[in-house]
Amino acid sequence: MTKNQRRTFTPEFKEQMVKLYENGKPKKDIIAEYELTTTAFNNWINRSQTTGSFSEKDNRSPEENELIKLKKENQQLRMENDILKQAALILGRK
Repeated sequence: MTKNQRRTFTPEFKEQMVKLYENGKPKKDIIAEYELTTTAFNNWINRSQTTGSFSEKDNRSPEENELIKLKKENQQLRMENDILKQAALILGRK
């Protein structure tokens, strides 16, 4: 596997790694044995302890959810605005 290739892990695998850590196995041993990044492993531990879920969607703050909602709404309004501009141009020619 090349350095820049991103690996994905199942929630079950992440849960097993967190359980190993919680049962006393040192972080550095788990990281070395399974070739994990420190950042990813620490994120798994934090997510497991705060929400019990490894899904990013479940770990978003209310502010992040609101921002995502507003971005989607903004994109929708821009598209509608562009459509209305095109319609005005077409109707203006006739």
